[in-house]
Amino acid sequence: MPEMRDALNQPPPFSDVNLFATDRALQEAVAANGAAAEAEALWSFGRHWGRGELFDLAALADANPPRLHGDAVRFHPAYHRFMAESMMAGLHCSTWSADGSVAAAPAEVARAARFYMVAQVENGHMCPITMTRASVAALSAQPDLRERVMPKITSHAYDPSFRPWQQKSAMTLGMGMTEKQGGTDVRTNTTQAVRDGDGYRIDGHKWFMSAPMSDAFLVLAQAPDGLTCFFMPRFRRDGRVNGLYFQKLKDKLGNRSNASSEVEFHDAVAQRIGDEGGGIRTIIRMVQLTRLDCAISSAGLMRAALSRALHHARHRVVFQKKLVDQPMMRAVLADLALDSEAAIAVVMRLCCSFDRAADDPLEAARARILTPVIKYWICKSAPAFVYEAMECLGGNGYVEDHGLARLYREAPVNAIWEGSGNVMVLDFLRSMRNAEEARAVLGALKAEASDLPGIAEMVSTIERSVSVPDAEALARPAAEMLAILAAAAALQSSAPEIAAAFWAMRSGQGARLYGVAPENPLPLLERAAPA
Repeated sequence: MPEMRDALNQPPPFSDVNLFATDRALQEAVAANGAAAEAEALWSFGRHWGRGELFDLAALADANPPRLHGDAVRFHPAYHRFMAESMMAGLHCSTWSADGSVAAAPAEVARAARFYMVAQVENGHMCPITMTRASVAALSAQPDLRERVMPKITSHAYDPSFRPWQQKSAMTLGMGMTEKQGGTDVRTNTTQAVRDGDGYRIDGHKWFMSAPMSDAFLVLAQAPDGLTCFFMPRFRRDGRVNGLYFQKLKDKLGNRSNASSEVEFHDAVAQRIGDEGGGIRTIIRMVQLTRLDCAISSAGLMRAALSRALHHARHRVVFQKKLVDQPMMRAVLADLALDSEAAIAVVMRLCCSFDRAADDPLEAARARILTPVIKYWICKSAPAFVYEAMECLGGNGYVEDHGLARLYREAPVNAIWEGSGNVMVLDFLRSMRNAEEARAVLGALKAEASDLPGIAEMVSTIERSVSVPDAEALARPAAEMLAILAAAAALQSSAPEIAAAFWAMRSGQGARLYGVAPENPLPLLERAAPA
């Protein structure tokens, strides 16, 4: 007698899948960007994170959001499990050496591959993981402080206890920049810092304080000589709780397992990071890395949605045929697979630029120019992508049981946090003002994608768009064009057989809907999820 799910034409649960072994695009992007030696370790990582147990825990963490209790935030045990898993894997610190210097290549690519797989399972806990990893870049402006905290940051032993960071096995860090009067223009911050011996005392507020159960925070405040970055621990030196008073936790659309808070500072002690007045210059080192993680995470969300859509289509029968064998559904799935391939290819190539930046000025320029562009394109593509994948499941996709609803609620966050679309494009315009660097990066992309038709014309269009007096009005299309160019160039290296199809389908197009497939969609589907 057949099982009930077979009799009722219901696909089996999507679980116990090796997230690396079943993802050819990821395998090829990792190899093309210098991390081929990581393949065996990534295979094991993908098997571990693709277990049904972790998918179930992700749903539990989302369904049981954190709660504020006095000074402390209480999380569901599932959240703590994910924190322990990710810290055990070193996702919060593997791109740094023990002394806080940049780890050798391919540290960024190897970590990104893992981060991308984790994003397919549970996203909320990745906020403190990202903030902790990125904070080291800002702490480099204060070497004495960095030296003290690095042993705790590089520890893999997650410690959720509420006590001074010096007493813990490991620490995590959060960030606070946004205030009530505005998030983008941080120069208008009103929070005040006054000197007090070798430290400062801070009074004010933050409208959005990430990861409030972190052991310390990097915050911006107005010091006597201007906006400055500070290290604010949860506890004072004498062991008393510091002057951080959390007002509430945000009730968010998605990212619900993670806590985001409103906070007031009353006589909170803090230590300066970098020079007074240099707060933006200091914090932007951190923000560059958090933006990179947003792009990686959104690429992972896209992959997660595609995997579930393909799984459903390969098991569901409609009109006497598997869904995946219906021409229109096949076209939709192949079209989705094309964007997923491009997302992982371009984000891994960007991570390779971060790996090489210290020794190669062109790669450093590439990272500066392309980070806002790639975050803009991938993170803004993800919501529409996840919706289309959700529709592949029909009504099942719209209910929480099948995972797509949670992915859809999660999908917008990376486009909004760490700089929304317009902010990313303004950063892109600023980076293009260095004409020498811009020409070098565009020239490199043009050379890498030279086999594709119309490359020279697209490069010329981008150059014209950013050089006219009203460049802001043309900047969003120019940023999208540059992202598509970068993705095509990345695919030429990691998956050349896909690059031509991607370029033919995506170059020169404006707004579009999914469902226009390349001439032969079957190879794309087989790459996306081997039968």
